Amino acid sequence: MDDVYELFTRGTELLEAGHNHQATIPLSRARDLAPDKTSIREALGRALFGARRYREAADEFQAVIDHAPTNDFALFCLGRSLQMLGRHAEARRPLALAACLQPARRDYRMYRDRSRRVTGTQL
Repeated sequence: MDDVYELFTRGTELLEAGHNHQATIPLSRARDLAPDKTSIREALGRALFGARRYREAADEFQAVIDHAPTNDFALFCLGRSLQMLGRHAEARRPLALAACLQPARRDYRMYRDRSRRVTGTQL
């Protein structure tokens, strides 16, 4: 199964079914075949986050942001991954950007504010 679309479809099916660990396998293969596809990288980041592989998840979300700097969801997920790694100071910026891009998202504001409290800053 080396077709990027098949790998992505299988990986997202596993992800949606809650099988995060298993989803990382086809999604990683799809990423390796098409590293510039942000949809694949975002799905892989979600699977890695769900599998508690936060450092790797942060790398995937950063890759999405590198290609699409206004992707609010990737910014939010990068911030959450950094928070889970205890890197609250680094999480402030992507969380603040996500909240600015989507001010109606209560969850974005909640996690942004959490990083602000932990670090004692307002950025």
